[in-house]
Amino acid sequence: MVYFVGAGPGAPDLITVRGQRLLAEAQVVIYAGSLVNRRLLEGTVEGCEIYDSAFMTLEEVMEVITRAEKEHKTTVRLHTGDPCLYGAIREQMDCLDSSGIPYEVCPGVSSFCGGAAAMKMEYTLPAVSQSVVITRMAGRTPVPERESIASFAAHRATMVIFLSAGMLKELSQELVRGGYEQDTPAAVVYKATWPEEKTLLCTVGTMAETAKREGITKTALILVGDAVGQKSYDRSRLYDPEFTTGYRRGRE
Repeated sequence: MVYFVGAGPGAPDLITVRGQRLLAEAQVVIYAGSLVNRRLLEGTVEGCEIYDSAFMTLEEVMEVITRAEKEHKTTVRLHTGDPCLYGAIREQMDCLDSSGIPYEVCPGVSSFCGGAAAMKMEYTLPAVSQSVVITRMAGRTPVPERESIASFAAHRATMVIFLSAGMLKELSQELVRGGYEQDTPAAVVYKATWPEEKTLLCTVGTMAETAKREGITKTALILVGDAVGQKSYDRSRLYDPEFTTGYRRGRE
């Protein structure tokens, strides 16, 4: 059996209870070494085979999994955050389907949740923003034109931008081209929930110089939108004393 497990955003105690149990039971672990906290591996059983996928191709990962399956071993494929976001798991699952190898997915806490926690912010503030766009800049891996940064920026929703910390000058230009003002609140969140976490409040126009000043070129999320600045917002109707819900009657 193969389990795709979300390791969480970085702090070892932010893996789910299920993920921790699966990791403790695994006989083979293939983990994303460039992103996953190695302290999570301390919970593996003695004799567990551990592989760092940062040095492996898809074919090499599949070779390890196939061999483990033939030896009736349980494999955990440990991905950072939640594996459904930028985890490249679809291609792995397709290979497993072709080989008839069973698998399950154990979700994890995404770094975009860790980023909000680090900033002590809410992405969806009433009358400010009720939508969150999770995306990335086009780089060596292209992005469909219909999903360009500029096209999403036109909505002025809250944006969480992955895998783009090394292209902040270009990112800023695309955000402005799409509709954000230079002074729109933004934040650079470096290694959210790790001991070395940094949260840098800035604007769309200053994000590049802010990151450069701190020497940040990777492993950072970019948060953009008025919700980041936590300006004025409407109170939630759910807890308004005059609002009737299915559980209580509002005050007349």
